[in-house]
Amino acid sequence: MTTEPHGPAVPPRPPFPPPPAVPRTPAPEPSPGPAYAHSGASLAQAPTRAPRPAAVPHAPRHAPHEALGDPRTDTARPAAFAPPQHWAQDDQQSPVRQRPSGARIAAATVCAVLGGGLVGGAAAGSWLADSAAAPTVNSAFAEARSTWRSTPVDTLFPRALAGTGAGPGGADRTWTRVAVAPDGDCAHALDPLLLKALGPVGCERLLRATYTDATTSSVTTVGMVFTKADENATHALRARFAREKLDRRRDLMPRTLPVPGTVAAGFGDGQRASWTVSVLKDAPVVVYAVSGFADGRTVSDPQPAALATVAGTATTPAQAGLGHEAKGIADRIERALRRTVDSATEKPQ
Repeated sequence: MTTEPHGPAVPPRPPFPPPPAVPRTPAPEPSPGPAYAHSGASLAQAPTRAPRPAAVPHAPRHAPHEALGDPRTDTARPAAFAPPQHWAQDDQQSPVRQRPSGARIAAATVCAVLGGGLVGGAAAGSWLADSAAAPTVNSAFAEARSTWRSTPVDTLFPRALAGTGAGPGGADRTWTRVAVAPDGDCAHALDPLLLKALGPVGCERLLRATYTDATTSSVTTVGMVFTKADENATHALRARFAREKLDRRRDLMPRTLPVPGTVAAGFGDGQRASWTVSVLKDAPVVVYAVSGFADGRTVSDPQPAALATVAGTATTPAQAGLGHEAKGIADRIERALRRTVDSATEKPQ
C-alpha cells in the first residue's frame, strides 16, 4: 500500500472570512436603547455563512449631532431647543412681558394699600388743617369784640404815637395823648346819622381819646366802636361804606372829645376840619378819627381825610395837614388793636 507524500501542513480554513477593516471614528456616547450590531455584540453569535455586504456599517445620512436624530440609534433623537428662560432672566434679556409672580402681586398690593393710605392721610390732614384753621379766624374775631374789657387803656390808646412818614410829603409826626374818656355807649357820643348808619351792626361799647401834635397846633379825637355784629354783618357794612362812600359824607362826620383845661378845651363841632371812618374787616370794630385846630378856630369847609391827603389839594384842612393828622392817628390805633388781638390769639410754640 502506497502513501502519498505529505506536504507542509495547511492551516485550517476559517469558517468565514474576517470582515473588512473599516476605520473607526470616535463616536459620541450612544443614547440608551437597542444598539447596532457594531456597538458590542459578540462575533461568535453571527451566522456561519459569509457575511453579506450589508453587515458593513452604513455611513450615516446625517451628521452625527444633527438635531433630527443620531444614525447610531434606531429611534430619532429629540430636536434640540434653547433651554427655557427663567423669570429672573426675563427682566434682563426677554422683551416679552412677564407674568407677575405671587411675590410681585403681594408687593403691588402692599404698595397700593400704602399709597392709598398716604393719599387718604394727606386728605384727612388737609381736612383737619382746614377745620383747625377756621376756628382761629373766628377766635380772633371774637377776641377783638371783648378787647375793651381786659386790655389796659395805655395799650389801646398809647400815651405817645410815632407817625413815621405820616405827615404831608412823608414828614414824620409825633402825637401825645391829651385825655381818655370813660368807656360808654354811642347814643350821645356819635352824630345821630352816623349812629343810624352803624345800626345794622349795633354798638356794644365806645372808647375815645384825644391827641395833639408835637407843636400843639392841632387836636384829634380818635374812637373805637365795638359792635355786636358777626363777620357777615361786619363785611356787609364795610362793603356798604365803600360802595356808598359813607366815610366821606359831612353829615356822618364823627363828634369830638373836648377836654377842659387842655389844648383841646375848645375842640367842638364847629372846629372839625377833617375825618375818617373805617369798618374793619377782621374785627367787629369801627375806628374813626376827627381833627381840627387847637386854637379853636371854626372851619367852614371840612374835608374827608381821603381827599385832604391828596397831593396838591388847596383846601384849608389839606394845607394844614389835618387830613394827615386824622388818618395817621386812626391807622396807628387800628394797628395797636390788631397787635393786641394777635397776641391774645397766638398759639404757644
